[in-house]
Amino acid sequence: MVSIRIPTQLRTLTGGASEVSVEGTTVGEALTALDTAHPGFAERLYDESGALRRFVNVFLAEDDIRFLSGVDSPVTDGQTISIVPAVAGG
Repeated sequence: MVSIRIPTQLRTLTGGASEVSVEGTTVGEALTALDTAHPGFAERLYDESGALRRFVNVFLAEDDIRFLSGVDSPVTDGQTISIVPAVAGG
């Protein structure tokens, strides 16, 4: 099992849960399992081409998956994935 930390603005999809456990051997599989268990995540995380949206950051432990293997980054039992929406402002 992999834990996925859910940002406040997406917790309506998980019934208020801040963390959800799913199965998956890659970040992409875990995110797909999240959307299967709690429909609505895929359209918020991915653009029409199937790539992660620019304003969505996904971390595996403390590492941004963009600097790993993206959604193909392998995960092991007990790891945590965090979905972190980008914050704009200035």
